[in-house]
Amino acid sequence: MSLKDQIQQIAKKNATEIIAVRRHLHANPELSFEEFETAKYISKFLTEIGVPHTTGVAGTGIVALLEGKNPSKKIIALRADMDALPITEANEVDYKSTNIGVMHACGHDVHTSSLLGCAKILSELRTQFEGTVKFIFQPGEEKLPGGASLMIKANALENPRPDAILGQHVMPSMPVGKVGFRQGMYMASCDELYITVKGKGGHAAMPDKLIDPVLIAAHIIVALQQIISRNCDPKTPAVLSFGKVIANGATNIIPNEVKIEGTFRTLDEAWRADAHLRMKKMATAIAEGMGGECDFEIMGGYPFLKNEPLLTARMKSYAEQFLGAENVVDLDLYMAAEDFSYYTQILDACFYRLGTRNESKGITSGVHTTTFDIDESALEIGAGLMAWMAVQELGL
Repeated sequence: MSLKDQIQQIAKKNATEIIAVRRHLHANPELSFEEFETAKYISKFLTEIGVPHTTGVAGTGIVALLEGKNPSKKIIALRADMDALPITEANEVDYKSTNIGVMHACGHDVHTSSLLGCAKILSELRTQFEGTVKFIFQPGEEKLPGGASLMIKANALENPRPDAILGQHVMPSMPVGKVGFRQGMYMASCDELYITVKGKGGHAAMPDKLIDPVLIAAHIIVALQQIISRNCDPKTPAVLSFGKVIANGATNIIPNEVKIEGTFRTLDEAWRADAHLRMKKMATAIAEGMGGECDFEIMGGYPFLKNEPLLTARMKSYAEQFLGAENVVDLDLYMAAEDFSYYTQILDACFYRLGTRNESKGITSGVHTTTFDIDESALEIGAGLMAWMAVQELGL
């Protein structure tokens, strides 16, 4: 029996167990950097399958090593994130979140259970592949500064240092059974914007005696869009959006200040830095020109995510071998952000997508929604494919 057949057979044999793992994690979600019970569960699983590991990395992170033949020949890292989101689940399923207000609405339960499934497959085949597999279970992907950056600072990529790293993420717009890849630039950087516009409040019927921060804020929001439309190179995608505006007045009360929160995303670091300066300068000038003040804070987030072209091309070919070329698709640029991007800045990396959609079962909701769920047959694919790509890259 070929190694590919063995991996597929073991993945199928373990499918029920890995679904149970995913359901346990889904029912017991924990917020970013609070994944204490999740880490204990992962550690117990790794111990039971005989994979040595280190706990407490960057807080709740775990790093495991599985050595094949000639363990120093080549090393590949496989990463999964563990944290959930502050969302109240609306699904009525047996594995619904028992932690009210917290939900695995971005598929990190899928990523973790798939990686555990991959570890179990490879632990059975450790005498049949070269090199070493490093499993990284990472906290805090959903919250700045990003668990990936903290894992790197905690030397998760050292002793030994991987030659490459792979990451997998659910894609609810893609049918189950399919996976997607993109070479080169794939996902955007992400910054958080916090603006406080200060004026002089009072009775709304007497605007001549006030400095209206609501009006100033409106001008700032509209004008800042010019940063994108009139300064950004059309070949460089960028997004500026404001999702929160608080003007705590009333129908006849102008408040003293207005708070604005938003996000800025792009795929070019030089333009990102330039845009920061332009936004601050423009907002400050508008506020001062209208008699007010403006405090403009930019919380720098994750960098852009770039897949190493040659590595990604190989991973795509391995996926075609494992699933069939008809089930492997090319991905478009994506303006969402992911802290896996930190790994891509320092290692050859490939971040790919796992289809989880099944319209016939009504599984169509996007990530970060109260009704997100997956077709759980994706778990067998996720675990098996990652194991296959790892051993192919390491060499037989």
